[in-house]
Amino acid sequence: MSRVKEFDVDEACDAALTLFRQQGYEATSVSDLVAHIGVAKASLYATFGSKHDFYVTALRRYADRTDARVLAELSGPGSGVAAVRRLFDGYVGEILGDEVKMGCFVVNSAIELLPRDAEVARLVERSWDTLEVALTMALERARAQGELADGSEPATLARFLLTVLQGLRVLGKGTDAARRLDAAVSQAMRLIQD
Repeated sequence: MSRVKEFDVDEACDAALTLFRQQGYEATSVSDLVAHIGVAKASLYATFGSKHDFYVTALRRYADRTDARVLAELSGPGSGVAAVRRLFDGYVGEILGDEVKMGCFVVNSAIELLPRDAEVARLVERSWDTLEVALTMALERARAQGELADGSEPATLARFLLTVLQGLRVLGKGTDAARRLDAAVSQAMRLIQD
């Protein structure tokens, strides 16, 4: 007869996700995870495998949630430009509201582990691809609605906006984030509509 798990797997994964976001992969030991989650080391290994497996599980969970939210925001009806603006405003709100400066787990993972970790690289690239495709679709809708500047290419603009959005996440870890983020968002939105 198999033994019943002594802890809630979803809660443990969310707790690990938070710790990995705060400290990074290398700085988080298995002992840190055990202490933070309050679960025996053997139970963690039995459920998640290695520390790397646990990290990948947490990153996948974070990316899936974030990607689903972004897709919903950008694929709804209405103005494509307004959807992009709401996404930017949401990013800035998250960044400025992040008092401990945990940052985006996808961006943190890219900075710490790419290109040497192929599994993490696949998850990061998948998340960025999802964001780029969702932006392209919103911008194609904006072009059909006559909202884009003449000659604008939705796919090219989407790639540029992806770069800006990820850059916002990095700059958000700095001490003068609000001023820098507001200026970048204003310029990006002008570029779309000029």
